[in-house]
Amino acid sequence: MIGLGIESLRPLDFFGFYLPPLVLWVLLILAPFVAVRWVLGRTGAYAFIWHRPLFDAALFVAMLGGLVFSGGTRWL
Repeated sequence: MIGLGIESLRPLDFFGFYLPPLVLWVLLILAPFVAVRWVLGRTGAYAFIWHRPLFDAALFVAMLGGLVFSGGTRWL
C-alpha cells in the first residue's frame, strides 16, 4: 500500500497547527461509531449492557484500534 510506512506518521499541518495522525484516525472512525451506537440503540441491545458509557468507550477504542491496525503493523 502507498504511504503506510513510518513516513505516514509525521504530524499533519492543519492551517499552521501540527496534529498527530491519531486525530485523523479519530475523525475517520466517528461516523461508523455513531452509526453502530444508533443501530445498538434501535435494536434494543443496550438493554443487555450493564454500563452503557463504559461499553461505548470500549467500543470506540476497539473500532479505533481496528482502523489503526488495518493499515499494518510495520510502523510499530
